[in-house]
Amino acid sequence: MKCIIIDDEPLAREGLINTLAGISTVQVLESFSNPIDANKFLQNNTVDLMFLDIEMASLNGLDFAKSLVNRPLIIFITAYPQYALDSFEVDAIDYLLKPVRVERLLRAINKAENYNTLLQKNIEEEIAVIEDDFVFIKSDRKFIKIFFKEILFIEGLKDYVIIHVDNKKVLAAMNIKTIFNQLPIKNFARVSKSYIVNTNQIISVDTNSIFIKEEEIPIGSNYKDEFFKHYVDGKTIRR
Repeated sequence: MKCIIIDDEPLAREGLINTLAGISTVQVLESFSNPIDANKFLQNNTVDLMFLDIEMASLNGLDFAKSLVNRPLIIFITAYPQYALDSFEVDAIDYLLKPVRVERLLRAINKAENYNTLLQKNIEEEIAVIEDDFVFIKSDRKFIKIFFKEILFIEGLKDYVIIHVDNKKVLAAMNIKTIFNQLPIKNFARVSKSYIVNTNQIISVDTNSIFIKEEEIPIGSNYKDEFFKHYVDGKTIRR
């Protein structure tokens, strides 16, 4: 993947460049101390992935991401945890806190690579048939049958959704609102702008996150009250 780094801290840029040099699937095209210069580069170059800081002197990284019409995949790297939920409003792949552990960085890059591969396939898929316990997704002249009980969660990414099933991921060319409106509401909850979860697959919940298998899914502030009211509070055993 072709990537750029945007961070106003020279040592942070240098450290990330050195780390990424050891990852063969990532090619660092350029690094920038501010989003303004990065924007000029993006207008004339193809970039798959941005490593983006948030609090910078010239322009906030979140505001910069929102300003991009055709933005690359984004991994935020910042010292400030309070922007984590906001980052998913711009379809961020991941949100890493400084100092970044190498294994955590690798996990984020692997996730970005998976998404990039799916998007490069340019598959045009749509919901074909919905029954009581399964859905057919039309894909490449085939109909893929997916049982609702096997769906872990659904993730929105730009103009696509990625349906995470036990043993595969299915890419569909539709927005997350479209697919949510056709799912059984008793089993599926919209928990943020970018995520739908199968409530039967939830292992645990804390104030800001839902855990399904090894995945931690953020709960958006605008969805939190509704989620806890319908799926948690009424099913909690209290002393």
